[in-house]
Amino acid sequence: MAKDVRRMERKTKMSGIVKLCLLIVLLNLPVTLSARLIADEPFDVRMHLSTVSRYGVVKDIADNSFVSASIPHACTPIHLNLVARHGTRAPTKKRMRELDRLATSIELLIENAKERKLSLDRLPSWLFGWTSPWKGKVNGGELIVKGEEELYDLGIRVRDKFPNLLTDNYHPDVYAIKATQVPRASASAVAFAMGLFNGRGTLGPGKHRAFAVSTETRASDILLRFFDTCQNYKNYRKSEEPAVEKLKEPVFDEVTFALSGRYGLNFSRQDVSSLWFLCKQEASLLDITNQACGLFNAIELSLLEWTDDLEVFILKGYGKSVNYRMGLPLLKDVVESMEVAIKANEEELPSGSYEKARLRFAHAETVVPFSCLLGLFLQGSEYNQIQREEPLELPPRPPKKRNWRGSAVAPFGGNNMLVLYSCPAQEANKYFVHVLHNEHPVPLPGCDNSDFCPFEVFKEKIYQPHMKVDYHDICTVKEQHEEPPAQKPAPSKLSLLFGWLFSSQSDETKTEL
Repeated sequence: MAKDVRRMERKTKMSGIVKLCLLIVLLNLPVTLSARLIADEPFDVRMHLSTVSRYGVVKDIADNSFVSASIPHACTPIHLNLVARHGTRAPTKKRMRELDRLATSIELLIENAKERKLSLDRLPSWLFGWTSPWKGKVNGGELIVKGEEELYDLGIRVRDKFPNLLTDNYHPDVYAIKATQVPRASASAVAFAMGLFNGRGTLGPGKHRAFAVSTETRASDILLRFFDTCQNYKNYRKSEEPAVEKLKEPVFDEVTFALSGRYGLNFSRQDVSSLWFLCKQEASLLDITNQACGLFNAIELSLLEWTDDLEVFILKGYGKSVNYRMGLPLLKDVVESMEVAIKANEEELPSGSYEKARLRFAHAETVVPFSCLLGLFLQGSEYNQIQREEPLELPPRPPKKRNWRGSAVAPFGGNNMLVLYSCPAQEANKYFVHVLHNEHPVPLPGCDNSDFCPFEVFKEKIYQPHMKVDYHDICTVKEQHEEPPAQKPAPSKLSLLFGWLFSSQSDETKTEL
């Protein structure tokens, strides 16, 4: 019996050593080979940059298993609502300074390695003397040329897809274009409208025409910048950001350990965080994938992408109901615009006398909550959970598949389109809402997972459940005149999720890196 126990112990020990060796091998595999261990298709890092992904690269990421509804030929579009994020932008001044600090850190790490007489043969040549591509740049955050092209091309595709909506001469009351006061958003609106109305004017060789873009001040914009005006949300985000960083730490520690061993430099967690940011900027803005991104293998890139997706989920998405319920004014504006279009259609008003499109250009912090209000990217019973304001499980760690991916939810130029159709031949319902995300039909859990939803059902199942309270009830901090009796505070939803994630980690989960 004792011999059997010792034999079992030796086998268990050997099994652990084998697993450890396999992990080390995986962490040091080239990107292309390790990618094949995750998926059967080539690994394109540009599709794994979370919300920093460029629209043209990821717009066709869609659920191939979803079968879109067949829109009857007798149905015609009569109104379009668009909620879009700005196009690809340059890094902000704050992030450019971070990259300058990274250059200094890399230089010091290499000098330190030389002093310790360590071999530098494993270091990629680009690291020696590297400086940020944005070094010396004074301004940041602006829409870049690729971003202009994304929105211009989107405008052309929308025009081609819905020609019946663009038969009228331009008037701001017929084609309303709105943007936030942030220049990259208004520039995106201009680029989109140039594509939409291309050839419809008399200006220049392209026969462009002038158009109006209206904005609200940041302090009062509850339609497109509600995240700036909702105090309860700002308080929640500030209180939960440290917990989110703590949640990401294990992945960054594992990747930092792997990179330090691979290249012989004593990288810090901050170094790795900045290298990941550099990877995203190089790949998305410059199409450079063999420098910063090349330091990581595909498994590490997938995990780093996951940490970004977790942050978006918790702080902007389904992590807490205030994240998306603060967007109710926008949802209300969308529904009311469709009601006005239905009334105009019923009264047979002359074409050109009523609105046919309401086009909005804003930010990821606008598109993500709006997508959540529609119930997108949910599975199974999750839609019922958010109706009851119950917490959802966090997006699962790779290599498990997940619906929630920042590159699909809100890439640069990401958008939702709600197209109102008139279907006079239908007996029960005459008006339908066709919902597209990044130009692809998406299932609405509140409408039996159809993308073509009767307007009255859309209002009853998707719109009305959110309207039990208004924006001010959600966002105004209530004054407490009386101190409540001391009691143990209830754990937050994030704390429960955080505890669930790590309490359920098995030995197998811990070696997924």
